[in-house]
Amino acid sequence: MFDRPAAGENALLVQLDFGDGDFAERLEEFELLATSAGARPVGTITGKRGRPDPATFAGKGKVEEIVAAAAAADAELVMFNHELSPAQQRNLEKACERRVIDRSSLILDIFALRAKSHEGKLQVELAQLEHLMTRLVRGWTHLERQKGGIGLRGPGEKQLETDRRLLGKRVAVLKERLRTLERQRAVRRKQRGRGEVLSVSLVGYTNAGKSTLFNALTKAGAYAANQLFATLDTTSRRLYVPTCELADGRSGCQVVLSDTVGFIRDLPHALVAAFHATLEETVRADLLLHVVDAASPDRDQQMAAVAKVLAEIGAADVPQILVWNKIDLTGSGPGVERDECDNIARVRVSARTGAGLDLLRAALAEMSRKLAAPIEYDETQPHIDTHDHRHPDVAQ
Repeated sequence: MFDRPAAGENALLVQLDFGDGDFAERLEEFELLATSAGARPVGTITGKRGRPDPATFAGKGKVEEIVAAAAAADAELVMFNHELSPAQQRNLEKACERRVIDRSSLILDIFALRAKSHEGKLQVELAQLEHLMTRLVRGWTHLERQKGGIGLRGPGEKQLETDRRLLGKRVAVLKERLRTLERQRAVRRKQRGRGEVLSVSLVGYTNAGKSTLFNALTKAGAYAANQLFATLDTTSRRLYVPTCELADGRSGCQVVLSDTVGFIRDLPHALVAAFHATLEETVRADLLLHVVDAASPDRDQQMAAVAKVLAEIGAADVPQILVWNKIDLTGSGPGVERDECDNIARVRVSARTGAGLDLLRAALAEMSRKLAAPIEYDETQPHIDTHDHRHPDVAQ
């Protein structure tokens, strides 16, 4: 068994085609995932298979090709854009004599890199440990050694068993801390409900432009970048939306707008479970603004991936407005589209240029009339709160 290197940046990327479609888009996304994690792609291996090989996922011939390509490109890592079983990962590492990382491990690594708040770090650590526990199965030689020596004789517990027991204790501690934060979040949400505050969450595929749109609406200055999972910790701002089309605008609704983590296809279940407290903001929202990258050729599949995660966390029935973002890259103009019941179905905007944002505010005003009772307007309050503060629900 080789010694697993602790670090490395040069990565050989591997993606196999099982006839699922969208192969080129998935490969492009995989390359962006790799660079977002700090890797330096030095080569790509592709191929077609009817189904994964039980032992090595890729099959004997393809593994030999991977080994040769990794050696030629001096790659320290081999990254698979697929979910590998613990046995497949071990067999591949033994054959390649390099670290092998699957898609779930890669996403977890990016989340660990992006987490800034205390709660976010706890959630990432929990997801990583639960993922690691499935890998502690006779995988590495140092975990198979029997304890021995002065002060360690007795029951003869293997290091593997000790590691799993210690990980289990740490997982239990993290879950209890997150439950405490979730209870605090529920209390604050209840207080917010008493004040008739409309809760609106931005959801969408990662890199769809949610943070840019959030900043454009609230002037919040939240971090936005052209990279996957630029936003990880939920950020919320309070803003005022008029609910009546009166000249003096004296009736309105308070809205709390939340910018949440982006979704991605094949999001690891450990992440969904660990981020339950944060995703509560989405589940409990009165309205979801589903931000879509209108310029992406893969947008239909991305929308389907978001819908799948929303269903998994119990938010499928929350009212939605599709926000068709990045229209400046498609050549189409701003506009509002309605369904057969005359409800707003889609708003076309460009968060970068500001085109269509007035239509989106009007859509929020219309939805606020349907979802929340109007409250008296305070003339001393600005229409948008631009103070740099975080919503109480957001962990510091």
